[in-house]
Amino acid sequence: MLTRIIPTQFFSRPEAVRSVRAAVYKRPANRSSLTAASSQHAYTQIDVSTPLEVELPPAPEQPAEPTAQPTYDDYEMPLADCKAALLDSLYGTERGLTARSEIRAEINELIGQLEAKNPTPNPTEVLEKLDGEWRLMYTSSSALITVLGLKNLPFVTVGDLTQTINVAEQTVENKVVLSGPLSRTALTTRASFEVRSPKRLQLKLERGSIATPELLSDVEIPSSISLLGQAVDLTQLKDALVPLSNSLQGVVSQVNSVINSTAGPAGLSVPLQGENAQTWQLTTYADDDLRITRGDGGSVFVYCRA
Repeated sequence: MLTRIIPTQFFSRPEAVRSVRAAVYKRPANRSSLTAASSQHAYTQIDVSTPLEVELPPAPEQPAEPTAQPTYDDYEMPLADCKAALLDSLYGTERGLTARSEIRAEINELIGQLEAKNPTPNPTEVLEKLDGEWRLMYTSSSALITVLGLKNLPFVTVGDLTQTINVAEQTVENKVVLSGPLSRTALTTRASFEVRSPKRLQLKLERGSIATPELLSDVEIPSSISLLGQAVDLTQLKDALVPLSNSLQGVVSQVNSVINSTAGPAGLSVPLQGENAQTWQLTTYADDDLRITRGDGGSVFVYCRA
């Protein structure tokens, strides 16, 4: 076996490792010089018949890619929590009249999550879920926002906005109550409906009506009103009307009797006809006490059972 003798110190130098093969196969000049070197250094015999294996340091590990953190859009709340969050978001919006853009975006996000978890996917196939009176809690409809804006007029109060679905008669009635300091009335529209899909009701408006104004026996004057952006104090006027309240009660009762005998308790009714007298309503969420619908104008309506 052919061997080469190389000093042990040779392997302690880094540059020697890179040139080890050259050193192994290089023939010494003569055997006498090799013998002389052996008297001064320790030598190691290397078998050159097999390749020399040099252990290299391991490659550095690549850093792991950062995992994406979940965002609000990726998080979906359970149905009960999502419903509670929606009702909490509606608080203080005055049924959509004063909702800011960021609040509307939050409400729309929660509505979308509820619609995805709808426990009644085909509401028109179980119409008893829709039957009854529902009170409006929020809307994006510009028409209803205009009605709600009547509260900004002096002495005007916008009461409940309700929708009553009568499954037996297949009718839908929308109603809004308006009150002033001396009277109260209601505006009502009535429509018949047909089932057009598992979620859609086709509505045909039949008539609109204005209830006979009801004079209030108790004259309610607010302590202040907003007029052209300025608060007007009405405390003195309110105090001045207190002695007249007892006298007004008798007069109001007599006037109400005259109005009812003239116009009738049903008030004024107007038939609604034409192309604009039809619309549709899509129920996208329904449970025992909450209902969400969408209209043909892209508006959304949130109702709770009255």
